[in-house]
Amino acid sequence: MIGLLLITHGAYGEDLLASASHVLGQPLQQVAHLSVAGHDDPEAVFTHANKLLHQVDGGDGVLILTDIYGATPCNVATRLLAEGNVEGVSGVSLPMLVRALAYRAAPLATVREKAILGGTEGVVHVNSDPCRARR
Repeated sequence: MIGLLLITHGAYGEDLLASASHVLGQPLQQVAHLSVAGHDDPEAVFTHANKLLHQVDGGDGVLILTDIYGATPCNVATRLLAEGNVEGVSGVSLPMLVRALAYRAAPLATVREKAILGGTEGVVHVNSDPCRARR
């Protein structure tokens, strides 16, 4: 199973994980969150992230999800990436996380792509959604 590591500002990742567990109706395994505050030392954040990465890696790889591309959580994640073993995606949202969790039995590249699709397909202009017209 692919491990998941969320590195986000504040409690955002923790809240996403709680919501995903609620949506999926089960506790989450091989998942960790690292909260980053504005005053945190990036080197200390990296050290902690590296420890969490090894905790969630069961041997099949790890997908790291961050909130904002170019911000400290993402910059720390880029230092942990290892092509084919540790992949990273920024812009984490609940649809992205749920999709990644649902496909964790697949290879890492598939989980990465499913996460990206969950993020992009999870953005819907509700006013123009055909399902809304049926009401």
